[in-house]
Amino acid sequence: MFARSLVASFVLATAPAVFAAGAAPHATYNVSTLRASSGYDRFIVTYRDGTTQRSDHAAATQAVSAALSRAAGTTASLRAGKAAAAPVASYARKLGTGADLVRVSRKLSATEAQALIRQIATDPSVAHVQADVMMQKVRDIPAAAAVSPVVVNDQYYARYQWHFRAPDGTAEKIGSDANSYANKGGSNVANAWNLSDGTGVTVAVLDTGITNHPDIDLSLADAGYDFISDAYVSGRATDGRVSGGWDLGDWTTDDKYLATNGGCVDANNPAEDSSWHGTHVSGNIAELTNNTTGMAGIAYKAKVLPVRVLGHCGGYSSDIADGIVWASGGHVDGVPDNTHPAQVINMSLGGEGKCSDDDVTADAITAAISRGTTVVVAAGNEDDDTANYSPSSCPGVIAVASNGITGKRAFYSNYGTGVTISAPGGGVYPNDASSGTPVSAGFSWSAINDGTHEPTTADYGGMAGTSQATPHVAGTVALMLAATKGASLPTPTPAQIKALLTSTAHSFSSTEASKPIGAGIVDAYAAVNKALGNDTGPGEPDVTALTNGTSVKASGDGSAKVYSIDVPAGARTLVFTTSGGSGDVSIAVKNGSAGTETVSAKKATNNETVTVARPAAGTWYLTVTSPASYANVNVLVRFTAP
Repeated sequence: MFARSLVASFVLATAPAVFAAGAAPHATYNVSTLRASSGYDRFIVTYRDGTTQRSDHAAATQAVSAALSRAAGTTASLRAGKAAAAPVASYARKLGTGADLVRVSRKLSATEAQALIRQIATDPSVAHVQADVMMQKVRDIPAAAAVSPVVVNDQYYARYQWHFRAPDGTAEKIGSDANSYANKGGSNVANAWNLSDGTGVTVAVLDTGITNHPDIDLSLADAGYDFISDAYVSGRATDGRVSGGWDLGDWTTDDKYLATNGGCVDANNPAEDSSWHGTHVSGNIAELTNNTTGMAGIAYKAKVLPVRVLGHCGGYSSDIADGIVWASGGHVDGVPDNTHPAQVINMSLGGEGKCSDDDVTADAITAAISRGTTVVVAAGNEDDDTANYSPSSCPGVIAVASNGITGKRAFYSNYGTGVTISAPGGGVYPNDASSGTPVSAGFSWSAINDGTHEPTTADYGGMAGTSQATPHVAGTVALMLAATKGASLPTPTPAQIKALLTSTAHSFSSTEASKPIGAGIVDAYAAVNKALGNDTGPGEPDVTALTNGTSVKASGDGSAKVYSIDVPAGARTLVFTTSGGSGDVSIAVKNGSAGTETVSAKKATNNETVTVARPAAGTWYLTVTSPASYANVNVLVRFTAP
C-alpha cells in the first residue's frame, strides 16, 4: 500500500517506530497497516453507540483534537520543554459503516500516526480507530501484446482461454507458444455453461472502473459509482464522488506522482501506465460470449456493476468500505442508493496489514454478507502469508489464490490457512516455473484497453495474478446463483456458497505443505451441479456414520469429509463439535442430505460448534472442510435422547 506523502517534521510521541506486517491488531485499534516510509493524514474512528461523538460531528472532531494535543504534549516534555504545534483536526464525512473520517492538517509519520491512534483509543467512547490507508489493485504481471489490433471473435476463446476449460490433462498450445502444456489448472467453466450462464445476477467489481468495450455488457456502467473522494487519486479537477463507474485511467508516469513530490512512485514502486485492471477483471467475469467478437466470459449473461475505488496511486480504505456497503445495497450518506444491489462482490485489491474484526473494511464486509452478498477477494501476489494483508484476511471473505495451467501454485501467489480456494490466474513461465521467458499459457486472457493514460481503443490482453484468479471464483458464484434461481431453489447464503466451492474443488497437481492455497482449484461445473443438488460423481465424499456421544478422528488434505448421525423423534439439544488436532477446519450441518443449511462461525482454530435446540427427526449430516491439510481433529455429535 502507498500513502501520498512521506514523513512529517516532528514526532508526536514515543511509540516505537516498528510497523511490521505481523503486528496483531489491538482490540480497539489497528496499527499493523502503518509503514515507516509513508505519511498519514486521514483517520477512521468508530464511536460506540449511544455516545455523543457517534452522532455529533463537532464532538467527534474535538475528541481527535484532544488526542492530538495529548500526544504533542508528551513529545514536548520529552524534548526538554520545546513545544511543537500540534496539527489541526477537521471532520471529513460519515462512512456507510457508521464510522467517522477525520483529517489532520499535515501528514504524520508512521510513528506519529501510531501515537495519535493510541491516544484516540484511550477515549472510552471509541470502539475502534485506524489510519485511512491506501490499498492497491493486486499488481498483475502483464503479458506481451499478442491479440492486437484486429477485429476478433470468440475463436480467440479456443486459442487463448485455457483457464475456462476442464483440468483433464489435455495438452494445449496457447496463443503464440511453441510448446503444448497439459491443462490441469482450468476452472471447468466450459462444462458449467451447460447448466448456467449467469442470467439475473449482478456482480459488483470494486476496482479501477470500466472502459467502453464492444465485448462487455455496459448497461450498468452509468448505474455504477465512482467512490474516489480525493481529486489527486481520482484524476478529476476537484474532490468529490460522481455517478458512473467509468475508468478515467490510473497512470503514475507524471512527475506529480513521484514520492519526492508527495506521490507513490519510488525505487520499489515504479511508474506505470494505466492498467485498465477493472476492465480485464470484468471481462473475465462476464465478457459477452457467442457474439462473434473477441473472447468469452464466465457468467456471460450476468450484469457487471462497476464501482470505481482505485485510481492514481491506489484507493483509500474509507472509499473502499463505502463502496462495499453501497454495492451490497446499504446506504452511504451523500450518495444515491444503489438500484442494482449486487449478489456478488469482486475485490481484486489489497494492502499490507492484518484485517481485525473491528476494522472499517471488516465492518463493511460483514454488513454486505448480512445482506446476502458473497464477497470474493484476491489473496495477493507477494508470495507471502495472506494473513498479513487486507481485505483477504477479513472475516467471511472467500480469499482466492492463483494457480497456473499445470495445476500448481503460481510462484507469486500468497498462501496460508486464510486462503479459501485457488483459481487459474496464470503461472507466467513455462510449466508454471518461477522464472524463464513468459509464455501465452502463463496468463489469463480478457478484455483490455490500449490507452497509455486515458482510455482509447478496446482490445484484448493477458494478465497473471490473484487479481485474475478472483474473477474466476466470482463468476462461478454468479453461475451458481443463476442456476439455483432458475431451478426455483432457495438462494444459497454466502457461507453456503463458500462450502459448496470448497467441497467441489478439484485437486492440485502438486502442493507445498508450507504454502497451502485452499481446498483445491475451483471447479465451476461441479460447484453449479452441487448447488442444484445433483450428484457430482467421483468427487462426492464418502459418508461416515457416527454414534451419539462417541468421537472419531478426522484428517484430510483439504477435501471435504462428511459424517452422518440418525436422530430420533423427540431428541433435544443436538450438538456438533470439532476440537484439537492440527490445521483449521470449519463445519456445516444439514438435516436430510449432505449440505450446508446451518453453518458455524469459522474460527482461527479447530474448535467449532453448531447447536440445534430441537432437532427434527431424521439423518443429520456434518461436513468438515478446511483450506489446507488437517490431522487428528476430534469430531463429536451428541444429543439428549427422548
